[in-house]
Amino acid sequence: MLNLENISLGFESNTPLVSALSLSVRAGEMGLIQGPSGVGKSTLLSIIAGVDIKAVQWTGRITLNGQDISHLPPQKRQVGLMFQDPLLFPHLTVAQNLAFGLSHTYHGQERHERITSALQACDMAGFEDRDPASLSGGQKARIGLMRCMLAEPQLLLMDESFSALDPDLRKRFGRFVADQITKRNIPALLVSHHDSDAELADGPILVLKPS
Repeated sequence: MLNLENISLGFESNTPLVSALSLSVRAGEMGLIQGPSGVGKSTLLSIIAGVDIKAVQWTGRITLNGQDISHLPPQKRQVGLMFQDPLLFPHLTVAQNLAFGLSHTYHGQERHERITSALQACDMAGFEDRDPASLSGGQKARIGLMRCMLAEPQLLLMDESFSALDPDLRKRFGRFVADQITKRNIPALLVSHHDSDAELADGPILVLKPS
């Protein structure tokens, strides 16, 4: 479970963007934070992920599965972060992109099997040697998600991850993400300015408004 307790954040000497925010997302759920640009949605995700943003000050407590991660470095939080752009490496094949998410503790045949299983899970079996530039937007999104999942995160954070997709594809990809979250029994948190993304959330929904 992800717990945000009494989170306040803002930039130096300015009115806080977020004040006294508390939110809990259970394992297997997708929570949603909505609001227009500039209300602190992406900044909040960065704080949860442990990304240092200069001039941002924040207070509160973040716990994941009972552990206080508020001040842990990003690499120790076991948090997966997805953006609007899947950020696939253009010089690597699909399989090589997926391998980038795997722990170095996996070697040889086991790495190959995990990549193969990931492609099967997203209905892209046989795409190992494909160039990312040859993929559709939906296929790129699925590879981006599976690369993130291969890193075995305990929490998935998504920053406008469905926004570049057309409405029909957004719904289908959203259902696929929800299935993966349920199978892995991890909490997920999506930030979005699209009202339609509320249909994808089965966890708490929080709407942020301008200060």
